[in-house]
Amino acid sequence: MRVHLVVIVYLMTGIGVAQTPSGQIVPTVTTARVEDGSVTVLHLAPGYATSVRLPEEISSVVIGNPASFKAEHSGAEARLVFFKPTTSQPAESNALITTKSGQEISLHLVSTGKTAADARVDFLVEYRAPQSVVISPDRQTFLIADTRPLSSKAVTNSADASVHPSQPDSVANQLERQKSLPSPAWQGKELLVALGDSLEMNHQTILSFSVMNDSKRVIELLAPQLELTGNAHSNGGKRIKGDPVAISDYRMTTRRLQPGQRADGVIVFERPSFKESTEKLQLQLAEAEQVDRPILLPVPFTASNQGGAQ
Repeated sequence: MRVHLVVIVYLMTGIGVAQTPSGQIVPTVTTARVEDGSVTVLHLAPGYATSVRLPEEISSVVIGNPASFKAEHSGAEARLVFFKPTTSQPAESNALITTKSGQEISLHLVSTGKTAADARVDFLVEYRAPQSVVISPDRQTFLIADTRPLSSKAVTNSADASVHPSQPDSVANQLERQKSLPSPAWQGKELLVALGDSLEMNHQTILSFSVMNDSKRVIELLAPQLELTGNAHSNGGKRIKGDPVAISDYRMTTRRLQPGQRADGVIVFERPSFKESTEKLQLQLAEAEQVDRPILLPVPFTASNQGGAQ
């Protein structure tokens, strides 16, 4: 009788252990503001899809590690993009969402894997446009190619115009000068690029460039970047290092190029005071669908022209 009782107790204990949940999913729905320079952590889990809704239409989505994560976007839901991990193991990566207006949303994708207990999963992250009407001075700007002049019926205040004369826009002048070049020195194959003149003014450099789509498909460009690259020595030998150089402003006639279409642009940056002989200043241009294959253009360290103070 005692033996049977021990067996029954043992079986009941085993059943109780088997029914104990190893972990539960904690679903969350959050909102976030669209802010320049911010990175949002996205909590994912195998078997679940996370929805990200933006206040405007999405033009492209890029994932740093496509082997561990997947993004889905459909034109029927132009403001939605879905993320989900493709592996059951813990994984991390980054993602970049670009909207029609050129706004960039940076995400940090984190998946704890199937073995995690009480894992948080973002079911929905809804971005909202900033409510402030103040435009940040360091916000990246665009020049719309189809801009129309003001109507002749607009009333101007001549007294204010005489007291506050308009200042020359050196950035716009450089862009117009680059646009007027009939045939720049193109480089490349399907995506042709060419550097223009550079102008130093107020301790900043204004560099112009041109891009042409020589392929048979539509090309969307990411925002231009600038790097100071060189060789670094370590215990394992030589390696290539790249330090980003901040671009304070840039303008482009368009970032979406039809076959045979040309775009012109300028960037404004503060050049480093010095560099090593093996280091190079390079302009980086990349397609939205080929972010891992950018085009690098060597930039002269010393500007070709020098302007006066504004």
